Amino acid sequence: MSPIRAVIFDLDGTLLDTIEDITEASNRVYGTRGLAPFSIEDMKKLVGEGAEELVQKVFAARGRPPLSDVDMAAIIRDYRREYERVWRIHSRPYAGIPELLDGLARHGIKTAILSNKAQVFTELMTSELLAPHRFDIVRGALPGVPLKPDPAAALAIAAELGIVAADCAFVGDTSIDMRTARAAGMFPIGALWGFRTAEELRTSGAGVLAASPVDVLEFLEKRDHS
Repeated sequence: MSPIRAVIFDLDGTLLDTIEDITEASNRVYGTRGLAPFSIEDMKKLVGEGAEELVQKVFAARGRPPLSDVDMAAIIRDYRREYERVWRIHSRPYAGIPELLDGLARHGIKTAILSNKAQVFTELMTSELLAPHRFDIVRGALPGVPLKPDPAAALAIAAELGIVAADCAFVGDTSIDMRTARAAGMFPIGALWGFRTAEELRTSGAGVLAASPVDVLEFLEKRDHS
């Protein structure tokens, strides 16, 4: 078993606990359109597949018909405006994330972020909430690039890092992340501290489940010496 030379991280629910601010921004926008508010636990089950999919899920959950392109664009515009106002209030790195990132740096393991969140927020939140840690690549949702679980962006990151996919681990908290890793030929590590359950991560292909960030580092160290 070859050692892991790069780790690609999901952002929301993996590196950062963002769900309270996402829920707040979402409820503000959906409330103006007559939808009852969602709880944080509800929102944990809905996020992960990008802004448009989240909006469709939210309206479907409240029994509303699919949205037109015009309505979708307006809602996403309003959501991004509200999220810009609130994302700094509660969002923070999970306990143990700084230590994990420091450990990966000591081992010379390259790091990247791949999120279905808009690129502007992915870059901004990484620079403000995860400083002074340096990621080799930070990538969010970009026009013309398919979202996870399509493996294209993950494979592009590996290529830019100069590392074959088999020598990359992908750490995430949802089935979307595990499916992305499997499709890309990377090793999937399920983050149990995030938004979803162990059962979801296991059934969607997690190679190992990590109860805390330190478990990720311990697993990689053991693999390196196996």
